[in-house]
Amino acid sequence: MEDANPVPDHREYPDRPLVGVGGVVIAQGRALLIRRGSPPLVGQWSIPGGMLELGETLVEGVRRELAEETGIEVRVLELIEVFERIDRDAQGQPQYHFVILDYLCEMTGGELRAGSDVTDAAWAAPSELAQYSLTPAATRVIRKAFEMARMRNHSPGQPD
Repeated sequence: MEDANPVPDHREYPDRPLVGVGGVVIAQGRALLIRRGSPPLVGQWSIPGGMLELGETLVEGVRRELAEETGIEVRVLELIEVFERIDRDAQGQPQYHFVILDYLCEMTGGELRAGSDVTDAAWAAPSELAQYSLTPAATRVIRKAFEMARMRNHSPGQPD
């Protein structure tokens, strides 16, 4: 049954900062990227993710967003970084304000496809990131994820 009074989506000009989650999936030396199909950053390449839903844990939100946007099932490994994104309009008012928690993830299943509000998805090696015109924050987070994945794969007690 559809809700007769749906709650409006106040991403634009919100009353308070909104919580977003993202997942950087590293597989075979490549990071999973998506091209956004809706604002903000419409048409730009980014880290898969979106808004945390009420009653959902951070890990549940990451898993849901990755599945919705990419068709990929993941295991959430560890927090990469927390940062905020504030986009202001021409009058200086906060048009968007997100607090974003990005997590390192490993693929456990699924098949890559562009879904939800995504128009394309791709795997990119570190040397290929520049061709995707990512934001400086996304580039920084993805580079940290590559380093974290490398350290996890070469930690003491792990075979090379």
